Amino acid sequence: MWEKTKHGAIDVIVGDRPLTADNAGTLKQVLEQCVHDGQPRLVLDLRDVSLIDSIGLELLLDARDTCIKRGGTMQLASVSPLCLDILKVTGVAADFEIFSDSISAAGSFSQ
Repeated sequence: MWEKTKHGAIDVIVGDRPLTADNAGTLKQVLEQCVHDGQPRLVLDLRDVSLIDSIGLELLLDARDTCIKRGGTMQLASVSPLCLDILKVTGVAADFEIFSDSISAAGSFSQ
């Protein structure tokens, strides 16, 4: 399940399931809600996400591209070691700022 909370102008999304083809549709719906609310500033907290597959990676990149097109951005936070390895090996990590926690990621928007 993916839950969205609002922290000022920043949407923080936290998930507890693998970001795979089976679960990507739910996250996509949440992300679409966020990007339609003006200039998106998103933090995706992946602390309880155990795996990311190719569909999940594509979703992350598509969401980031949509945020940028709308004048916003998307940060990743609390990425588990396995998911961080997946992001690095695939080169996707280079497309995101990755923070140790969602508070640091949300704070980066004020800099």
